[in-house]
Amino acid sequence: MKKLIKMMLGAVVAVGVSTTAYAADFKPAVVYDMGGKFDKSFNEGVYGGIKRFIDETGVEVMEFEVTNPAQREQAMRRMVNRGATVVLGVGFAQADAMDKVAADFPDTKFAIIDVNWLDRPNLRQYAFKEHEGSFLVGMAAALASETDTVGFIGGMDIPLIRAFACGYVQGVKHAKGGVDVLQNMTGTTPAAWNDPGKGAELAQSQIDRGADVIYQAAGGTGIGVIRAAADAGKFAIGVDSNQNHLAPGTVLTSMLKRVDVAAYETFKDAMSGDFDTGIRILGLAEGGVGWALDEHNESLITAEMKSQIEAASADIVAGNIQVHDYRSDNNCPR
Repeated sequence: MKKLIKMMLGAVVAVGVSTTAYAADFKPAVVYDMGGKFDKSFNEGVYGGIKRFIDETGVEVMEFEVTNPAQREQAMRRMVNRGATVVLGVGFAQADAMDKVAADFPDTKFAIIDVNWLDRPNLRQYAFKEHEGSFLVGMAAALASETDTVGFIGGMDIPLIRAFACGYVQGVKHAKGGVDVLQNMTGTTPAAWNDPGKGAELAQSQIDRGADVIYQAAGGTGIGVIRAAADAGKFAIGVDSNQNHLAPGTVLTSMLKRVDVAAYETFKDAMSGDFDTGIRILGLAEGGVGWALDEHNESLITAEMKSQIEAASADIVAGNIQVHDYRSDNNCPR
């Protein structure tokens, strides 16, 4: 009996040593994109998943915040050279850099968010059905509007952001057919993500034309939209992270894009040895997108609004409502 106990204890110790050694060899890294990890939007959503991983595991994560495009590839290579075993890239703008680095380091694991067109055997890609979440907040906008005019302000004019806009328009029309939707994009270069002054200017222009609810999908630029709406006593809709707290009482809701889940899953799976590659597409059914209801906006969402939005969400998941994805044909039905 004593011999058996010793053998069992030895096995436990061996497993403990093995796990500790594996954890010591595991070195995750993340490369945030323009705007920094505290942009109150996309990057910060990723940071939320990273922080959850760190809090749960105690594992240190190497980080780099890109301030110019040339740094993307440099940062990834530097991470690998410092011993990174898995590197997470944040945003579609990092696709070319990650494709090159993943090819040069086939024994290192890589993951990227907002990309689904690369083809590397050591790469996991995450894409989202932003149009589905945008449909729901479009319904909220239409149901809350008193002027029957709402707005959308995007960041960089690319198909991804057009997909946000198109889903929003479909949701608006589904909830109330006679509502007009004003649309503006901030620019055509990456600078469009980090211009809150321009965001405020565009928001004020839409407000002057009658918009009383404005949805922004513009990264750091969207902070200016939220501020302008609050100053004018109108509603804004946040994006990516839950931004309801940025202006309680004037942020109607936020379209949640669960990039935090992608970040957390990437590192947890890589650490446990369950890291599989390929493309993961997250929509309403997968809990990848949604809308935010909390103490900061619960007084703005009536029981009838909530009921209609939840019913539409269930219908989308069931396939009874098909939300068109602009990216499928570069077209948005009217």
